[in-house]
Amino acid sequence: SEIDIYVHAPYLINVCSPRNNVRYGSRKILQQTCDAAGAIAAAAVVVHPGHAEDGIEAGIGRWPRTLEMLESEVPVLLENTAGGDHAVARRFDALARLWDAVSGYEGPIPLGFCFDTCHAHAAGEELSDAVERALAITGRLDLLHANDSRDPPGTGADRHTSLGTGKMDTGALRAMIRAGAAAGAPIVVETPGPRAVLEADLEFVRAALQ
Repeated sequence: SEIDIYVHAPYLINVCSPRNNVRYGSRKILQQTCDAAGAIAAAAVVVHPGHAEDGIEAGIGRWPRTLEMLESEVPVLLENTAGGDHAVARRFDALARLWDAVSGYEGPIPLGFCFDTCHAHAAGEELSDAVERALAITGRLDLLHANDSRDPPGTGADRHTSLGTGKMDTGALRAMIRAGAAAGAPIVVETPGPRAVLEADLEFVRAALQ
């Protein structure tokens, strides 16, 4: 296909867990996902950074070891997440600490960042400059997930809906799409619905970029 394929790692992955069985199992699933992505020459693997019951700092500290153990032919993109009191990439202050921890990785796997509009809304972040603030933290934007939300801001609910039909400010959503494109990030829509609805979402993105 001439269209790049992005693989999203299973949501059950949580390499930040203090529980050995969860953490080791998560690393194994992430490795299997990267292997499968490499087999189809995917553009990248997107993964949620996870959460830690024993605190964000402890969870963040488990990511460098995960990267040291991981082997991948494709880039791995860490994504901002929607909810969870101990999520290591929900609020931007935690994202900054996570990025500081993984920035010391000097291995062969290209490490990048994926920004999700719904997740930023669910986390309660100010959306007017959210992409710019995230970019200031990570220094890069490799992919943008353009999604509206079925829920009000700050609820932590990760429930996507069609662009322009949910609880997100439509102007802010358009601005985030434009900011992502300006940063050079491909735009991927992750909304549910039949073909006609998905086509309308793609048209929303195209209109936002005009």
